[in-house]
Amino acid sequence: MKTYWRSIEELSNPKELRREEVREEAKQKSMLMRGDNELNAASRRDFLKTFGFGIAAASIVASCKRPVDKAIPYLVKPDEINPGTANYYASSYFEGNEYGSIIVKVRDGRPIKIEGNELSSISQGGTSARIQASVLNLYDDARFKGPSKMGEEITWEKADDEIISQLGKIKALGGKVVLLSSTVISPTTKEIIRKFAEKQTNTEWIQYDPVSASGILLANLNSFGTFVPDSQAAIIPDYRFNKAKVVVSFGADFLGSWLSTVEYTKGYTATRQLQNGRNEMLRHYQFESGLTLTGSNADIRFPIKPSEEGAIVLALYNAVAKVKGGQVLSGAQSSVDITELAKDLLENEKQSIVISGSNDVNVQLLINGINQMLGNYGQTIGLENPLMTKQGIDQHTDRLLADLKAGKVKGLLVWNANPVYDHPKGKEFAEAIKKTDLCVSFSERPDETTALCHFVLPESNFLESWNDLEPKAGIYSLSQPVIAPIFNSRQPQATLLKWIGAENNYRDYLKNFWKENQFPKQKNTTDFRQFWNTALQNGVFETVQESKLVYSPEGLSQAASLIKPSVAGLEVAIYESVGIGNGKFANNPWLQELPDPVAKISWDNFAAVPVIYAAENGLKNEDVILVNGLELPVFVQPGQAKDTISVALGYGRKIAGKVGDNTGSNLYPFVGIENGTRQYFLTSAKIKKVPGKIFELAISQTHNSMEGRPIVRETTLDEYIKNPVSGNEMKAENESKSVTLYEAPVYNGHHWGMAVDLNSCTGCGNCAIACQAENNIQVIGKEQVRNRRIMHWIRIDRYYSENPENPKVSFQPVMCQHCGNAPCENVCPVAATPHSEEGLNQMAYNRCVGTKYCVNNCPYKVRRFNWFQYVKNDKFDFASNSDLGRMVLNPDVTVRSRGVVEKCSMCVQRIQEKKQLAKLEGRAIADGEIKTACSQSCPGNAIVFGDLEDPESRISKLFKDQRNYHLLEELHTLPSVAYLTKVRNTNA
Repeated sequence: MKTYWRSIEELSNPKELRREEVREEAKQKSMLMRGDNELNAASRRDFLKTFGFGIAAASIVASCKRPVDKAIPYLVKPDEINPGTANYYASSYFEGNEYGSIIVKVRDGRPIKIEGNELSSISQGGTSARIQASVLNLYDDARFKGPSKMGEEITWEKADDEIISQLGKIKALGGKVVLLSSTVISPTTKEIIRKFAEKQTNTEWIQYDPVSASGILLANLNSFGTFVPDSQAAIIPDYRFNKAKVVVSFGADFLGSWLSTVEYTKGYTATRQLQNGRNEMLRHYQFESGLTLTGSNADIRFPIKPSEEGAIVLALYNAVAKVKGGQVLSGAQSSVDITELAKDLLENEKQSIVISGSNDVNVQLLINGINQMLGNYGQTIGLENPLMTKQGIDQHTDRLLADLKAGKVKGLLVWNANPVYDHPKGKEFAEAIKKTDLCVSFSERPDETTALCHFVLPESNFLESWNDLEPKAGIYSLSQPVIAPIFNSRQPQATLLKWIGAENNYRDYLKNFWKENQFPKQKNTTDFRQFWNTALQNGVFETVQESKLVYSPEGLSQAASLIKPSVAGLEVAIYESVGIGNGKFANNPWLQELPDPVAKISWDNFAAVPVIYAAENGLKNEDVILVNGLELPVFVQPGQAKDTISVALGYGRKIAGKVGDNTGSNLYPFVGIENGTRQYFLTSAKIKKVPGKIFELAISQTHNSMEGRPIVRETTLDEYIKNPVSGNEMKAENESKSVTLYEAPVYNGHHWGMAVDLNSCTGCGNCAIACQAENNIQVIGKEQVRNRRIMHWIRIDRYYSENPENPKVSFQPVMCQHCGNAPCENVCPVAATPHSEEGLNQMAYNRCVGTKYCVNNCPYKVRRFNWFQYVKNDKFDFASNSDLGRMVLNPDVTVRSRGVVEKCSMCVQRIQEKKQLAKLEGRAIADGEIKTACSQSCPGNAIVFGDLEDPESRISKLFKDQRNYHLLEELHTLPSVAYLTKVRNTNA
C-alpha cells in the first residue's frame, strides 16, 4: 500500500511527530487553563466559581437594561428592496491579471457575497480565492476617506481647480505629463484616456503590470503582429485547455496565478473528469523549480533550475522540428531528455498546448514555434479572442524611470499602480517621483507610491462603480454599483472627464459609448434601451470575432542563439502566490490567513528549500537564512528542484494597513532586468544560515492526524480502464466488516449529501474563502493559527507520496461529513449537536457550553472551537472589530461567541431559502437548485451538492460511481460526503 505523508518530519519519524502533536495540544490547553491575561482568558475553575453569581447577575441586568441596537427603520422603502431578502446584481471583477464576471449578493443595501456568473464564457460561474475575498476590500478601514493635498483634506472642487491649473502650466512650459496605470481593459476608459491625451497633448499613457507578461506580449507581437490595426497592442493567445489532450507547461502556474486562472481551471478539469462512462483524460507535463499549485496537479513533473528552462524548450523545439521538417536551431544544450515528451506531443498534433511562464522573449518565440509546428493555432490555441488582461511592456516603465530621474516628467498621474513597492527599482522610483512638479494618485487605499504624491484623489471601490471590461477581444462585461460610495471617493474616469471639460457623468458616457460602439455589433434588437438593460442584467455581451493574424517564424534563429546555458550554483525562483498575488490586497485578512495550497503556511512568505539541501546544510523548518542579505524563514519543501530556493512576491508591504504592514519580506527588489524585460529568478545566489535564530511560521497542515489510515485513494488511467474499482478495492472490504448498534437512519423527504471529485479538485482554496464569506468565519491571526486553532470550516488537506525530492501530491477538501452514525452527537451532554431528519448534523449554538467532547470524538477533526471572542475584540483587530468591517457579515448566519463549537452546516440557510421558495411556488426542488458556497464557486466543478433521496439526482449517481468512497469507512459512521478516487494519467 502506498504511504502518504504531510511533511518531511512525518515521513522520517511519524510516531515522534504524533507524540509532538499531542504534547503541543496539551501545552496549548494547559496555557489556556492557567489563564492568559493578554487575551482575557479565564480558567475553568474561575468560571465554575462565578457561574452561579454570573447567571443571577445576568438575569438582573437583562431585566433592567434594554440593549441598544443601531437600527434605522425604512420610512420610505425603496421598491427594489425587501428587508431580509437578498438582491443579486451582475457585475465584473478585474485586478492584476485576474478577471471574473460575477454576481453580487446584496442584503439590505450591503454587498456581502460574490458568486461567479454562469453566463460568462470565461469564468463560467467559477471564482478564485481573491475574487471571493474582494468583497472584504470594500469594507477596509484603511481606505481613503476623501481627497487630500499633502496629507490635508481638500474638497474635490478645489483639488480639480488646482490640478487643472498645474497641468496647464506644465503644458505651457513644454513639460511632460505621464499617466501611469495598471493594464486597462475597459474600452470606454481607453476612449476617455485618449480624449484626455488629445487635450493635454504633452501626455503619455504607460500601462504597468507588477508581475510582468512583457516577454509573451513582445514574442506574440513578433510572431503575429497586433490584433488591432494601427495599434501597438500585443496579444496573449486564447488557451483552450478543454480541447487539449496533452499540456506541457514550463513554469506557468496556470491553475494558480498565471493569466486567466479561473478560465484555465474550468477547461483543465473538464478534460480530466471521468464521469458518465468517460475513460480518457488530459495528460499534463510540468517543468518548474518550486512545487506550484499547477505542478502539484501534474501527471509528470520535472524539477528544474530556472536557468535550465530555455535550453529544454530549445531541445523540444528541435525534437519536433526534426519530425516536422522544420529548421533545427543551434544553441544551449538541454540537461533533460525530452524524447518521450516530443513523441507524445507529435502523437497529439492539433490537440496539445505548450506554454511557458518565462518573461524571456526568446523562450516565448520558441514556444510559439513549437505550437505552430504541432498545428495547435486555430485548434487548442485561439487567436480570435486573444486575452487582453496584461498589456504592460517593461521597457516603457524603464523609460519612464529614466525620464523621471532626468527631470523630463513634470507631472505624474498614478492610477492603480505602485512602482515604489513592486518595481525592481522601487527605491529609484521613490527618489525620482520627488522631482516632479505634480504627482497625483487615484489610489483607493494607502500605498508606498501614493505616500509620495502631492494629491490623493481616491477612486471608488469596484462595487461602487460603473465600468465596462473587455478581458478578451470581442468579449465584454459590465460593472455596476451595488452600493453607494461609502466614502467621499470618485471614479478616475469621472475625474478625467471633469479635467477635459466634459459635462457627462461617467455612467452616461459609458452608456453612450456602448450605444455607438457595442450596440451595432448585435442583431437581436433595434431598441438600444432593451439591449442595454439585457447586457446589464446578464453582465456580459459576447461577439464573434475573426482573426486575420498569420504566424511568422522571423527571429527564431536569433532567439535560439540567445538562449543561455544553465549556470552552476544556487538559484532563487520568485513567484506570485495564489492568495496574496502581487501584494495589492495584502491588507485583506481573509487572504493572509488562507494557507498556501502546497506549503500550508499563512501570514508569511518563506524560503522553500529542497529536502537534500536542507539535510546537507543542517536546515529545518523555521530556521532563518540570509538570501543575498535578506533574512527569510526556512521551509523544507518536498519537490523543490535541486540547487534552487523559491520565495513568493506580494509580501513586505510598508504602507498597506493594519493587517498588511510589515507582513513577510519584499522580494520585488530581487527581480532582475535583462534585455529590457524583468526576469523572476536569481542565479548564483548567496545563502547563509543565521545561527540560533528562529522565525515562527503558521503551518496548518500538521494540525490534525489521521493516524496513518488510508484517506486518499488513487490509481492510474490504465488501471482504471482495466478495472473501474482500481484504487478503491478496500471500500467493499470495509463495508463488509461493518457492524453497528445504531438503527438505520431514516430521512424525511430529503437526504442532503455532497460528492468531491478528487480528479477535479486542484487545491486552490477558493472553497475555503467562499465558505468564510458565506458563514461569517472569523480571522484569528498568526499566533492563534500557530496554536492550532484555525477556524476554516473546510480545509484542503495536502498529502505527498513516493519520492520526497519529486513527490506525487494529492489534495482533499475535508469538511463535516454529516455522518448518519455521527460520533459527535451521542457524547454532547447538552444535545447541542443533533441530527436532522434530512441528514444534516446540526449545531445549536445557544445550547453549546463548550465541553468539546464532540471535537474530541470526531474522527475527521472538522469541528472548530471559539477559544476567544473574535468579534469586537481589540486583540483580534482584523475584519470584525469595527462597524465598517462587520458590514460584510451574512445576517442569515449566527456570529458565534466565545466558548462555542462550530463546523460546516452544508449552508443550511441556503437549503431553507430554496425550500421556502419551492413551497411558495408549489413545486419540487429541482436537482442542482441548491448550491452550497463551496460547490457554487468551485472553478473546477469538483464539488456537487444534492438530494440523495432523489435517485435521478447527480449526487445519487456519483454515490453509485465505482470510484466513490467515504473517509474511514471502517468506522461505519455513514458519512453524507463522498469522494471519487483520483486518477493519474502517467502513461507516457
